[in-house]
Formats: sequence, structure tokens, C-alpha cells
Amino acid sequence: MSNIYLGYHFTIEPKELGSEILVAELGEKAFESFTETENGISAFVKKDLWDENILDDIYILQSEEFKIEYTIEEIDQVNWNEEWEKNFEPIDVDGKCHVRAPFHPKTDAEFDILIEPKMSFGTGHHETTHMMIQHLLEMDVKGLKTLDMGCGTAILAILAEMKGAEPIDAIDIDNWCYLNSIENAERNNCKHISVYEGDAALLAGKKYDLIIANINRNILLNDMQSYVDALNPKGIILFSGFYEEDIPFIDASCIEKGLTYVKKLQRNNWVSLKYVN
Repeated sequence: MSNIYLGYHFTIEPKELGSEILVAELGEKAFESFTETENGISAFVKKDLWDENILDDIYILQSEEFKIEYTIEEIDQVNWNEEWEKNFEPIDVDGKCHVRAPFHPKTDAEFDILIEPKMSFGTGHHETTHMMIQHLLEMDVKGLKTLDMGCGTAILAILAEMKGAEPIDAIDIDNWCYLNSIENAERNNCKHISVYEGDAALLAGKKYDLIIANINRNILLNDMQSYVDALNPKGIILFSGFYEEDIPFIDASCIEKGLTYVKKLQRNNWVSLKYVN
């Protein structure tokens, strides 16, 4: 497979919400990296995985609520580290947790997480990651056997270990995320995180006290039974990666499988839900 990429450069109005929705939709396609720009986002797809109909069923492009235009360019040998250094912004959650790249200055936050962004961190992760961090900051997770499902850069697994959770499994289906999570766990001197490449099939026969699942609505609904089967009695599960209008679908599936609703967090149109077994 070649290293030639196609870069789609989108201008979006209104930018903030439109960018989040567009990244979420493009993430279900072959697009594998996103950077934020002054007027929208840039999305990158390997030319070998591209086809001329790749944008045909992207709902937001047909929405009258947003004005979206784009240009396309062919890019050879993208320097992803350079792209991320230009575009990746640190995350500060309530002054207690700071997620930063090596080129950002250290702060005095109680939990300082160092992440090498590479290709596994996109603008669409910010809102959902922020809320999941908020959940973890207010919880006592010491000694809880934990699963970070769809771990991305392993930010949540790393924070869970910093707060005393152990042992921790971090799983992602994307090879870049798998490799980046291993690097980031080592970078933050984590001793109790095991990283796996794969999907919910890896959960067979495993049990956890805490499950963190920051993915998207369709995958959550498809794999819900696997999560519930892997959750210990009185266990806690945190969901994010979906929108306010998706809550009835997630909630119905959770209730059907015996989970009890506890709490909702919301940032813009993104939401995060907490349930107990």
C-alpha cells in the first residue's frame, strides 16, 4: 500500500459543532486522521482506500443547518508529527487534568498526561474525552479492574491508573491507536496497562469493575451485550462518543440489559452517560 494521501480541506459554518459532527461521520469511512484549521478541518485518507463516492452518504454535507465547502489535494509522504505539532491543542479539564503533547509546557495540574498525538487523535475526540475525564476525576477508582474500550491514545486508561485503578486493559481496533497507546502508557510510566488490538470479541470470558467506552453510537449498540457480560455486579460503565439525540437508543439498550442510569454530562451536542450494573 502506498503512502500517498488525499487531503480534504473543509470550510465549515458554524465551525465548532459542524467540525465535530463531520469528523464523527468521516471517521466511519476510510479517513484516518484529522486536523483542525482556522475555518474548519482537514481530513486525510490513503489514496489506495479512496473511491469517488466516499462522501455520498455523509449526512451533514446535505444539511441546511451547515454551510460546508471543500477542496482536495494529493499529498505524498505526510509528516504526521509536523501536522500534529501545528494543530494539536492541549486539553485542560477543570484545572485538575492536563493532557498535553511533548511540545506543550508542563502545568501544575494534579494529573499531567503526556501524549504523542500522531494519527490517533482527532478534533472529534476533544468533547467526549473531556467528559470522560470529568467522570473519572470525580470517581474513586482505586483497585478497580478497568477496561478502556476504543482507547485511542489511551488517555483514559492512563488517568485511571494515575487514580489507582488496576489492572487495566486498553483495546482499540486501529493499529495506529494500538501502537500509540503502548507508547503513551510507557511515556507516562504506567505499570498496570495492557494494550490489545481488536474489538469486543476480546472481551469473552473477561470481567471488569469499570468499563470506559468512548466510541460511537452504532458500535456501542452493536457491542452492548459484550460490555454488559463483561461487567461485574455493581460495576460501573461510562459511555461517550455520541450526541444528545442518540440518548434514547443508548438508554433503551442499557435498560433492556439490566443497567441503571446514574448521570449525564454534556458539552455542546456531545454527551456522556454513566450506568451501574
